[in-house]
Amino acid sequence: MSTPLSPLAQALANADVLFERAEIESVIADMGRRIDAALDGERAVFLTVMNGALMFAGQLSLSIRTDLEFDYVHATRYRGGTAGSDLCWLREPQAAMGGRTVLLVDDILDEGHTLKAVRDDCLARGARRVLIASMCRKLHDRCVEGIAPDFNGLELPDRYVFGYGMDYYEQGRNLPAIYALASE
Repeated sequence: MSTPLSPLAQALANADVLFERAEIESVIADMGRRIDAALDGERAVFLTVMNGALMFAGQLSLSIRTDLEFDYVHATRYRGGTAGSDLCWLREPQAAMGGRTVLLVDDILDEGHTLKAVRDDCLARGARRVLIASMCRKLHDRCVEGIAPDFNGLELPDRYVFGYGMDYYEQGRNLPAIYALASE
């Protein structure tokens, strides 16, 4: 009797590799250099959106030479699923933002609801400017008005993606590549 495949194994069996680790790391290093130039020595608040951006943020921070103050937020619309709902704040930022630049770091800009809410919260806390760095952005026309990354690494098709920080039902964040479920 064979053991049934886990949900992640089933997803991987029905997925395409979009980007391998080496290409992702190269893109992140380039993004870090561009952010470093944009900060021009200013000590920004490096605000990571958890859990998805954890791996991306760690690598990105190592590519930025300018000193940074680190903080994180945990805000989600997915709660372990594959479809978004209302925003849920699990942890708010603690760093003082008054008059400062905030570098808001997230794994993916899909429709932008989460990033817009977090960006607006930073501005309400007095941030002078909020720069958005996304590891990847989905290509579609459903993005929230007024939200776009200042720095983006990869462009993805409008499919469900996972790996490299992004999850499939809270699994697969540690996969060393970005996968997309096969189109239906």
